[in-house]
Amino acid sequence: MSEINGILCLDKDREMTSFLGCAILRRLLGVKKIGHAGTLDPNATGVLPLLIGNATKALDRLPAHDKRYTATLRFGAVSDTLDVWGQVQSTGAPLPHLAAIEQALPAFRGDIRQIPPMTSALKKDGVRLYELARKGIEIDREARNVSVYTLNIVDYSAVTGELTLDCHCSKGTYIRSLCDDLGRVLGCGAVMTDLRRTMAAGYTLDQCITVEQARQLAAEGTLAQRVLPTDTALSAYPAVTVTAPQAVRFQNGGALALDRLRTPVEGITRVYDPEGVFLGLGNPQDGELKVDKLLKGVNR
Repeated sequence: MSEINGILCLDKDREMTSFLGCAILRRLLGVKKIGHAGTLDPNATGVLPLLIGNATKALDRLPAHDKRYTATLRFGAVSDTLDVWGQVQSTGAPLPHLAAIEQALPAFRGDIRQIPPMTSALKKDGVRLYELARKGIEIDREARNVSVYTLNIVDYSAVTGELTLDCHCSKGTYIRSLCDDLGRVLGCGAVMTDLRRTMAAGYTLDQCITVEQARQLAAEGTLAQRVLPTDTALSAYPAVTVTAPQAVRFQNGGALALDRLRTPVEGITRVYDPEGVFLGLGNPQDGELKVDKLLKGVNR
């Protein structure tokens, strides 16, 4: 197996699970380990950051957990799954005017409470909710706190009742629940018809490749060149460059005396050797910069 460590951003296809996306890229890259940052539902498309090799160790240290989506919903219907991939029923209610939608949206911005859908991967007594839903079982779910930073109208057709929204939100926000809640507030019902994630873990669509493109690049022998360095996912953390002897000590798991570092550090910090090679993350404790994660690896 080749030693490849870093981030590859996949533009996930519809009807593909996140797990399958990892499996395909694992085979194309010829690596043993690939994880992903933030599951996308099979019927959703868009940004799925894949963590390759040693980069999988950084999953619990990713500082950017918010997401951005382009979502389309259709008013005048409801669904048991809150989207068009479930059992959809028309409500027969009049479609809302644009002014009414604009008046309703502010209630869905900021810090809000949201009840997770039964089709989510959350667990109840060790069983995922979607597994219960498949058996026709519905249970009470507690509302959770989520944050919606922006929620803006991209397009609306008063003829078809289709509304497209741009939503920047916190981890754990369910867009199909937001669509359903908006339909309830407007008194006509709504079902999500399309969901595309445009940003995750700080990466955007313009940094992504599709599976088809990945296969073509693999055939050309250039797929590994699309793998981004691991530290691009950790750029929110401050950085410190250490001396060559300090770099050797750090890579061997040894702590570094804070008073001997060239730069003061506070909190989780990216550590680089004198040549600019990323070694991993350090955490200052008791006067020392202790190893938090060793992440050095060949990216190509």
